[in-house]
Amino acid sequence: VQLQASGGGLVQAGGSLRLSCVASGRTFGVYVMGWFRQAPGKEREFVASISWSGDATSYADSVKGRFTISREGTKNMVYLQMNSLKPEDTAVYYCAAKRGGISTMAGVPVDYWGQGTQVTVSS
Repeated sequence: VQLQASGGGLVQAGGSLRLSCVASGRTFGVYVMGWFRQAPGKEREFVASISWSGDATSYADSVKGRFTISREGTKNMVYLQMNSLKPEDTAVYYCAAKRGGISTMAGVPVDYWGQGTQVTVSS
């Protein structure tokens, strides 16, 4: 499975960005998709995930109420709508996927990683 993320950029604090990720290759089967981020000097951290059916979403406490993850009906596209962005949201954002019918990617090993897209929020 290959994951291609896009949509990053530079935005002022309080602004919005929408990240997109498309999965290609051997995408048959059930898998959960999500987003992680890594800021300079910090470890990669979980941001949000969405189950195969789209019924279950999970968010890090730091983004709850500001970010929304969604999945297209074809199952191979996932989006992250980021509103009310803060400078501390600045990071490289990675799309990720894991096979299986789990409801969250928080705290579980990832099977596939995308290449990352830079999000910079200026104060």
